[in-house]
Amino acid sequence: MRATLLQIDVDPAEQPAARRARVAALVRAQAGADLVVLPELWPVGAFASDLFPAEAEPVESGPTVEAMAAAARDAGVWLHAGSVVERDPEGPLYNTSLVFSPDGELRGAYRKIHRFGFDRGEAALMAPGESVVTVRHPEAVLGLATCYDLRFPELFRLLVDAGSEIVVLPAGWPARRLAHWRVLVQARAVECQAYVLACGTAGTHAGVEQAGHSMVVDPWGEILCEAGPGEQALSVDLDPALVASTRADFPVLRDRRL
Repeated sequence: MRATLLQIDVDPAEQPAARRARVAALVRAQAGADLVVLPELWPVGAFASDLFPAEAEPVESGPTVEAMAAAARDAGVWLHAGSVVERDPEGPLYNTSLVFSPDGELRGAYRKIHRFGFDRGEAALMAPGESVVTVRHPEAVLGLATCYDLRFPELFRLLVDAGSEIVVLPAGWPARRLAHWRVLVQARAVECQAYVLACGTAGTHAGVEQAGHSMVVDPWGEILCEAGPGEQALSVDLDPALVASTRADFPVLRDRRL
């Protein structure tokens, strides 16, 4: 299974519409991949909360949704399109991750459960999601989580219980906490005995330098590939059978008591 993570530079000088077109072209260039992954809130920037209300869109017909559905269809790939600012018809905003099939159909939408900001930014402007979400890819079950969720291992236990074999985590992680990012991504892979595909943003937006360093970690906690700080693509071959064999060879999950 070939996975490609696109670590996108979110530059405030680039308008969201221009970035959507550029990223759609990057996705189209990944024809042949089994899964393509984008970062969290790449159209606006995870810390650019002043733009959230104006850039919010419905998941049924918003500009990012339409552009990513078309790109997935044109490339013939499964696409985890990172996340967008979703405006629910009832009014709330959500940080919502989207997964498209190769025919451009929306197959999964995950509203981020844990909002970052300590009563500011995302935490003040967005409502929390309430559902654990998985998507059945032809090669493996994908579990969905987003950025700050990484600090809450109980969510990942629920994803394991729901059958997840590959956890896909888009993020807009600050560079000043890069050490936490690397430790936590590996920890979630080890404790879940699952692949973790963690795709972050690059650049600086809203005055916050982004960590980059997107990573793919295997069920034993080995880092298979890791990006640097700038925009780049990471491609790696995964063996979904390794998840089952790891869990059978070292059956720690069966000893859970809580």
